Amino acid sequence: MTRTEGDQRGGAPARPAADATLVSRSCEVSDVSFRAFLAARDRGEPRVHWASPAGLELVGGGAAVRLTAEGADRFDRLRADAATVFADTDVGAEAGSAATRPRMLGGVAFDAAHEPDATWAGFPAASFLLPAVQLTRDHEGTYLTVTRYAADATAAAVDDDLTAARESLADLPMMRPSGGKPGVAATRWRTDRAEWVEQVERVRERIRAGDLRKVVLATALDVDLASPVDIPDTLERLRRTYPECYRFLVQPSGGDAFFGPPPERLVKLDGRRVETEALAGSMPRGDSHETDADNARSLLESEKLQHEQRLVVDTIAEQLSAYGDVREGEQGVRKLTNIQHLRTPIEADLDGPEHVLTLVEALHPTPAMGGLPLAEALATIRGTETFDRGWYASPVGWFDGNGDGEFAVGIRSCVAGDDHATLFAGNGIVGDSDPEAEWEELQPKVRPVLDELERDDRTDE
Repeated sequence: MTRTEGDQRGGAPARPAADATLVSRSCEVSDVSFRAFLAARDRGEPRVHWASPAGLELVGGGAAVRLTAEGADRFDRLRADAATVFADTDVGAEAGSAATRPRMLGGVAFDAAHEPDATWAGFPAASFLLPAVQLTRDHEGTYLTVTRYAADATAAAVDDDLTAARESLADLPMMRPSGGKPGVAATRWRTDRAEWVEQVERVRERIRAGDLRKVVLATALDVDLASPVDIPDTLERLRRTYPECYRFLVQPSGGDAFFGPPPERLVKLDGRRVETEALAGSMPRGDSHETDADNARSLLESEKLQHEQRLVVDTIAEQLSAYGDVREGEQGVRKLTNIQHLRTPIEADLDGPEHVLTLVEALHPTPAMGGLPLAEALATIRGTETFDRGWYASPVGWFDGNGDGEFAVGIRSCVAGDDHATLFAGNGIVGDSDPEAEWEELQPKVRPVLDELERDDRTDE
């Protein structure tokens, strides 16, 4: 089932309107603080943010149109309703029209049966929106876009809205000083060390018995904050610390926000060219160049981690082979600020046109997030984990009217609001996994967000 919501303040027709027109207008603007734009409450709710390591950055407020879906057919419904929304589109010919073309931003829950409650209140099984007001930055410049979706939407009215939105930018700075971190008052793992070790041991025995090849177990860290978290400021700090990663924000209403700096691309589709990757197996960064190099060498030489990586590569290649010719690139080590991973790039040339959501559905969850065989691994996850993954480890990204788009995997992520946050981390378990070592491997995976919540002696600028 799918629902579509229109109007930046949340008016909600039950389905996309066949007689509605999507009208969008853009103009180039001087550089402005995306953080200040995101923090401006007059943009309306919801709020979204997307940034890729390649340089594209989008930040939006309000919803010209919003699609939500639930159930096993959620991807089918999203594609069908998006096709209706994009059927009658007027984007003009303004500067930046390629970068500012209408895009749906959002994501889906890990499990199609997800129910939006408790930690994930306000997050349905799938949700995408086309922002009513958006800033776009790419290598060519910075652009402001206003979009309306309605039966009576006209270019003249949207031009007026664009003029008003542009005037409002004059009050925003080019840079906004970062506020202080909220501070951490207390933390609690939802699965403590002893319980985690016992879970890993049980799963490891099942794998050794031959029922499974790999299971990805995850847990959550609840954090009590010393003061309310400022989401735009936290995202800006993540930009500085993890410039080589994606960054995203999905805030469906005025409540909690889901955000993070995931390192892993799930899939990118441009025409018929597909790019993805296998990112599995991790080691911490070293305190010295020598230790760091030793850790990277351990990644490349570890029989366990190479086995884990090969499972992911082979499965992704097999899934994509149904759509075209697949090419596996050379394996290497992806170095991030506090952790490093084995990485294998994978590309494909499609036999025919496909929607990126079709590829997302085919690839999610990869063995790096779920396990193998997938059905048995997911059943094991449901029977073992004691928390709701929600949108953790799920596809987050964007798609346009042509079906092109890009999605990251929502790891290194957090749900936060006011004075609380919940962070997530998981590990791939195989037959020779060491339960104690798997616990230690979890710890650096919550650091990207936790480090930006904890106060330290440095002065934030």
